Amino acid sequence: MHKLHFGAVDWQCDVYVNGKHVGRHEGGFDPFSMDITSHLKKGNKQDMAIRVWDPTSDGPQPRGKQVNNPHGIWYTPVSGIWQTVWLENVPETYIVSTKQTPDVDRAELKFSATIVAAQSGDELVVEAYDGNKKIVEKKGTVEEELNLHVPNAELWTPDNPKLYDLRVKILRKGKIIDQAKSYFAMRKITMKQDAQGIQRMYLNDEFVFHYGTLDQGWWPDGLHTAPSDEALKFDILKTKEMGFNMIRKHIKVEPARWYRHCDSIGILVWQDMPSGDDFEGNIWNKDPGKISHGKQEKNRTPESEAIFRKEWKNIMDALHNFPSIVIWVPFNEAWGQFKTQEIVDWTMQYDPSRLVNVASGGNFNAPGHILDVHNYPDAAMPNPQFFGKDYVLVLGGYGGLGLPIEGHTWQEKTIGDISLSKIRTS
Repeated sequence: MHKLHFGAVDWQCDVYVNGKHVGRHEGGFDPFSMDITSHLKKGNKQDMAIRVWDPTSDGPQPRGKQVNNPHGIWYTPVSGIWQTVWLENVPETYIVSTKQTPDVDRAELKFSATIVAAQSGDELVVEAYDGNKKIVEKKGTVEEELNLHVPNAELWTPDNPKLYDLRVKILRKGKIIDQAKSYFAMRKITMKQDAQGIQRMYLNDEFVFHYGTLDQGWWPDGLHTAPSDEALKFDILKTKEMGFNMIRKHIKVEPARWYRHCDSIGILVWQDMPSGDDFEGNIWNKDPGKISHGKQEKNRTPESEAIFRKEWKNIMDALHNFPSIVIWVPFNEAWGQFKTQEIVDWTMQYDPSRLVNVASGGNFNAPGHILDVHNYPDAAMPNPQFFGKDYVLVLGGYGGLGLPIEGHTWQEKTIGDISLSKIRTS
C-alpha cells in the first residue's frame, strides 16, 4: 500500500493522482494522509496534483494571525503546502499511530496503537529502551491498552530532558508484520495549593515557575515555514540560553520536528489552538473580576463550530505524545471565543494528563485550571486574594510591540503613521 502524507496544508486540500480525485482534507494545522494505491498506474511515472482553497480572514476556519489585509499585529496570509510531504510504502497490516501517556505516580506508561487490517491472533509487542538497554517489554492484543512499568524512571524536566525510546511491533504467528519507533518521557503536570493556599503549577510534584516567550513562529522568508530544521532548533536553543524555560506556541502549530526539539532540549510548551472566524470585533472583557458567563461570547455558525471542534481534536491527537507540551490553550483573548464552558470541559476530559488555560487573556467564562490576563505594555497580575485559591494565576502577555527597545526591534519605531508605542500585541 502507498500512503501520501502531508504535514500541513492551509486550508482545504483536494488531492488528485493520475487525474482522479483521491480525497479532501480541511484543516490548516493538522497532519493527514491518504491511501493512493488504487489510483496508481503501471510504470515509474505518476501524476500528482493538489488544489487548495484558503479564504484566510474571509472564512470561519482556524487561521491564527493571517488576514487578507496585513497590518499592525496581523500578518501575511499563508496558503497551500507549508510542511513536509512524503510517500510511504506500508504493508497491508500496519501501524497508523501510537498513543503514550505517562503515569508518574504509578511508574507506568499507558500505551495503545491504531492498526489497520489487523487479524485475529495478531500480537502487539512494545519495548522500552534506555539508550541501548531494554528496560521493559510488554505483549498484548492489538486492541488493548498496555501498561509498561518503568523501573527507577528519570523524570523529564527542563533541566533534565530525559527521553526513553520505544520499539513497536506487530507479530503474526511469530513473524514481524510491521514495526515502528517512537519515544516517551516520564513527567506529570498538576496544580495544587502551596503552603499559603495559593494554586501553583507543579512539575513532577515540584513547583516550577513557568517563564517564557510568546512564540508566534513566523519567518521573514517563509511565513509559517522555517527555512530549515536547524532554524527551528536554533530558536528553541536561543530561548533557553536567554534564561527561559517555557514557550507558548501562539495560535499556530509547528511541524513535529519543532516539538521533538523541545522534548530533547528541555523546554515547557503551552500549545494554543489557532484562532479563527471573524474575531477582530469581539467584545473583550479584560477584567477577570467581571465574569460574563457567555454574554460576550461569539455566535458561531454550526459550520464554524464544527470546523473548530474537528481541528482542535486533530491537533490534540497529533501532538499528544510530545512530553514538552504541558498546557492546552483553546482560546486567545476573545478571538473567536465561543461556548467556552463546553470547549474547556471537553478539552479537560479529552486529555486529563495536562492542564488547560481556558482563554489566555480572554473572557474568563469557565473554570479550567488557569486564570490568565494580558496587560500591555506593563506587567500586571490578577489579585491572589480573590482568585488564587481556585486558579493558577498567570500574566500571559505584556510588553510586545507596545514596549519597543532601541536596537531590539525588527522594524523601525513606526509602521506607516502608527507609532509602535501605541500598538498592542498578543
